[in-house]
Parts: sequence; structure tokens; C-alpha cells
Amino acid sequence: MAENGRRKALETTLATLTKRYGDGIIMKLGDASRLDVEAIPTGSLSLDIALGVGGVPRGRIIEIYGPESSGKTTLCLHVIAEAQRQGGV
Repeated sequence: MAENGRRKALETTLATLTKRYGDGIIMKLGDASRLDVEAIPTGSLSLDIALGVGGVPRGRIIEIYGPESSGKTTLCLHVIAEAQRQGGV
């Protein structure tokens, strides 16, 4: 009985969010379609993998933050150099 109530509440909430914000606002595990996003490699394979698209997404605004001397400027310079190498800047 409680499971039925939870399921109905979830379906109602999903319907409300979809009505208010449009299709695709909520993604269920396994429903996600992969987007082919053009990216600029960062120069760090592990970071590129962690970002999920193989680097910094091209044409998007990103934020890089961290403590002093953590490599933020170096990372930015690597991304700029790679963008120039690809003819993008």
C-alpha cells in the first residue's frame, strides 16, 4: 500500500515538473541519450575522462576553482594552447 502511494506521488511530481519545465528535465537511469559534445582536451587524460566528454566542452561556460597554486592557470593555458593548435582561437 505504501509503495503505491510513493509511486503515485513520484508520478505526480514528474508530471508537474515536465509540465512546468518541458520534456527532458528529469532523466531516469538508463534513459539518457549521449550527446556528442565537441571538446578541447585539457592535457590531462584523467581530467578529460572525469569531465565525461574528453575535455572542456567547446562553446560552454565553465568555472575552474581551487586553492592557490593548485594548477588553475596552468590548466587554462593548456586548454588555450590546445584550442589554438586546433585552429579555434
